[in-house]
Amino acid sequence: MNNIIIVEFILYCLVILGIGYYFSRTKLDHSAFLLGGKKLPGWALAFSERATGESAWLLLGYTGFVFATGLSGIWVAAGIALGIIFAWLFLAKKFMEERDKYNVLTLPDYLAARFGAQANLIRWFATILISSFLMFYLSAQVAGAGKMLFTTFGLNETTGVVLATIVVIGLAFTGGFISVVWTDMIQSVMMLITLVALPIVALVYINTNDLSISSALAEAGSTHDAWFGGATGFAIGLLFFNNFSWFFGFLGGQPQLSARFMALRGKKDVRTGRNVAILWTFFAYGGAFMIGVTAITIYSQTTFADTETVLPHMVMDLMPAWIAGILLSGILAAIITTADSQLMVVTSSVSEDILHKALKLDLSEKQLLTASRIIIIVCGLIGMIIALASDTLLYLIVGWAWAGVGGTLSPAIILTFFWKRYSGVGVIATIVSGFVFTVLWISTPLDSIITSRFTTFFIAAFFGIVFSLLFPNKKS
Repeated sequence: MNNIIIVEFILYCLVILGIGYYFSRTKLDHSAFLLGGKKLPGWALAFSERATGESAWLLLGYTGFVFATGLSGIWVAAGIALGIIFAWLFLAKKFMEERDKYNVLTLPDYLAARFGAQANLIRWFATILISSFLMFYLSAQVAGAGKMLFTTFGLNETTGVVLATIVVIGLAFTGGFISVVWTDMIQSVMMLITLVALPIVALVYINTNDLSISSALAEAGSTHDAWFGGATGFAIGLLFFNNFSWFFGFLGGQPQLSARFMALRGKKDVRTGRNVAILWTFFAYGGAFMIGVTAITIYSQTTFADTETVLPHMVMDLMPAWIAGILLSGILAAIITTADSQLMVVTSSVSEDILHKALKLDLSEKQLLTASRIIIIVCGLIGMIIALASDTLLYLIVGWAWAGVGGTLSPAIILTFFWKRYSGVGVIATIVSGFVFTVLWISTPLDSIITSRFTTFFIAAFFGIVFSLLFPNKKS
């Protein structure tokens, strides 16, 4: 099987890199390199937004989480699904309109343009926040690719991480945002096929071998067959909010996702993108949840040294070799291209918000492109080093990044969009309090009781509201 998978994986990666090379030959200005220049259809942006928001986290992290915890993992999917629906229904169009109104390319640039008196401070603080946490998000994707290569080919994880980093840097370096979106779109379709087909095959296997899902859940652990993980009373509330808390990161604060909203061309694309994204979410998360549940039935809890390798093992065990090769290649490539999305966000924040806007360096379009590509290389290598140095689980790393960035910037976006009294000082207070609070919270045992994904959002919102009331914008 490995030889078939290797050949298909190499061919798949060549196709993906070929797309990047194709767009690198297209004449790109700085705007198109960072945000697509209004050249991308809504359906492609929706597929890209979904692949960017999930990938290694969904394919490896969430399926492994359900395998390890059981039915209570459904609340993670519920929180995420509602967050995605809310974002596409109430925020996507607003992001597109605000991009045109303020002529901006990034989330920090929008907040800075919206609150001009504190523009540079907002750019600096937002860029520091995004770069700090998204580098860990990027490293989680690269580490996920290393796990996939280890599981699939028996390749040393360090070698896998290095190879993944080379591909990630190469793809982002060539075609920028446009090539990342189109490759994301392909990966998103492949993810959907895998997440829908694999549980169907697993259910057929379970039925054919006369296995029982309910019996397996009962035998897996004392709480696996309980929708609330065996919790009672106040503990149910904690479990619900800890798992449901992913919702708060989808409220406009994830720059790699909001960039897709900002890149939309018009109202028709908003509607198309909304429909595609919502349908994708229901099928993908329903499938991922069922993969975890069926894996509990097929395997024992002691089968895997690392539960985040459940999905690739199932693909290899249940699928014919040539199909497994295509699916595993698509999964691995999806992880790599999602890492590119995080890399592009960090790059755009540094090049556009700091070099171009905050420092006001007098750079030509060509020089800005060159600077962006240098930043891609540097940040990609830093992400690789973090991935090699950390043995933390994907689920935890992504959760921390989700709290630090999404939990901080989501209240900033919600308040900016819907509260007229929100001020520039309030934005700074939101960002600083969210950053500091997340770092402090995840450094204590409190995070295992109430997740920072939940608490950060409300702390950042509280400080934003208080400081806006204390220091309102001066009337011009």
